[in-house]
Amino acid sequence: MEETITPTPTKEMVYTALKDVYDPEIPVSIVDLGLVYDVKIIDDWIGVKMTLTSPGCGLANQIADAVRRRVASLPGVSDADVRIVWQPEWNPSMMSDEAKAKVRFTG
Repeated sequence: MEETITPTPTKEMVYTALKDVYDPEIPVSIVDLGLVYDVKIIDDWIGVKMTLTSPGCGLANQIADAVRRRVASLPGVSDADVRIVWQPEWNPSMMSDEAKAKVRFTG
């Protein structure tokens, strides 16, 4: 009988997974927007520290829940937490070049 080995999650796996999570108001992933500040991995737990484009974002809970669900769905992850922070304050210069081009094109 073969034993299935679950891969240990890596930061790269988390960032790749989070490219599937979009800001509902901007057609760009939260990774490309520069909203994800840090990822911590401790055994099968992952913590994501991120911000939003505006402190008044009415979709904060929706975005945080989407991040939590996406990260928790990765192989080898049993729990995930999301912490929204406001420092450093997000600004458009934090976006990837691809995101800046997309926002210009759709904006």
